[in-house]
Amino acid sequence: MSNLAEQIREALSMFARNGTEPALIGGLAVVAHQVVRATQDVDFLVAAEAADKVHDALLDLGYQCLYRSEDAANYLRGTEGLDLLYAHRPLARRLLAQATERETPMGRLRIISVEGLIGFKLQGFVNDATRTRDLDDIRALMRVHRASLKMDELREYFSLFNKLEFLNELIA
Repeated sequence: MSNLAEQIREALSMFARNGTEPALIGGLAVVAHQVVRATQDVDFLVAAEAADKVHDALLDLGYQCLYRSEDAANYLRGTEGLDLLYAHRPLARRLLAQATERETPMGRLRIISVEGLIGFKLQGFVNDATRTRDLDDIRALMRVHRASLKMDELREYFSLFNKLEFLNELIA
């Protein structure tokens, strides 16, 4: 974890220098929400307006851009992966704004809500059905947080992707 923690600290410093407040998403956010899981990269949600600035800063840090679109970007530096999802739709902007700051083993981080994380995991699976790890994460997050989940918010996400039947299966 120490290399990953160092990578995160460096990324957070870069975000701060560029006036950007990211939120942790992806596998490390799953871990931050009390689900044991291995991951080898770090994923952040950032404001879409910061995309160019952050892209240039990551290149300056030695990352290679593997993929970049208006929605997301993937970077690699040696064995260190860093993925960005750009918040430009109202729902993603809301989730970014509502991310809470917490102390984690990787330092102080803003982390997306468990409901928002489930929504992003669902989107990942809907976009690519081979991402079965996202389904495992959704099941685990729902099991761990079952008593405290905001079901109306989850219904909103599952409806958005026409997956209400899947939500009903998970609840049953």
